[in-house]
Amino acid sequence: MRTLVHLSDLHFGRIDPIVVDALRDTVRAIAPDLVAVSGDFTQRARSKQFTDARRFLDSLPTPQLIVPGNHDVPLHNVFARFFNPLGGYRHHMTGDLQPHFIDPELVVIGTDTTRSFTIGGGGIRRRELHRIRELLKDANGSSAVRVLVAHHPFDEPHAGKAFGRARPGAEAVEQLACEGIDVFLTGHLHVTFAGPTAKRYNIGGRSAIVVEAGTATSTRVRGEPNAFNVLRIDREEIVVEHLVWNAGAHSFAKGEVQRFTHAADGWRSA
Repeated sequence: MRTLVHLSDLHFGRIDPIVVDALRDTVRAIAPDLVAVSGDFTQRARSKQFTDARRFLDSLPTPQLIVPGNHDVPLHNVFARFFNPLGGYRHHMTGDLQPHFIDPELVVIGTDTTRSFTIGGGGIRRRELHRIRELLKDANGSSAVRVLVAHHPFDEPHAGKAFGRARPGAEAVEQLACEGIDVFLTGHLHVTFAGPTAKRYNIGGRSAIVVEAGTATSTRVRGEPNAFNVLRIDREEIVVEHLVWNAGAHSFAKGEVQRFTHAADGWRSA
């Protein structure tokens, strides 16, 4: 069994330091096999915000797999936004925009869904679908559980649109699920969710699991407390634990626990 901690939407520049400290201690105590962060490390892609985010990541267990979010692209620096949109992210966080983690039980693939031509939206590029498919081919014959990490949910209203041109969205979920992805990890909406793709995206074919994380440390909450996910991953069962901030206790406490079992047509809620 592998334990994966899923964080998202840290938003350094708009964080609660008490929550940050508690999150660090909680993740260290979990001692996961992998920490995956699905973007929005900063509030406005400024150097100090990236520096603070990098310092926080350095305090967490390794290995780590991270991808950028739309807030990691400069908003007000127009030149940087269009000509070097992820320059700050590459400099402070990582130059690897196509990360992957592979061991005998777990294959995790990260993808960059950010766009310069849209303020908040994003989506998976068609050439990225090809790269992901090639990695999945390499994992064929393995019993490893396959996970995709992206910032934007594929059915987010503006996902994948730049000047009105649609990118692969929900249809990419169906394609990738049929080709072997077991779990999609995303963020962006600051809302916690876990469920089968058939329910979330109303698609057929092989069913995978969609797991969305709330904002782990930001004060930009949207109707629910700070939260993050812990996945206990096995070939036959995946358990998703939602850890939720308890302001009175100044700590994260286990919230809803959801179980998914493996079947011939993919994953089902237990």
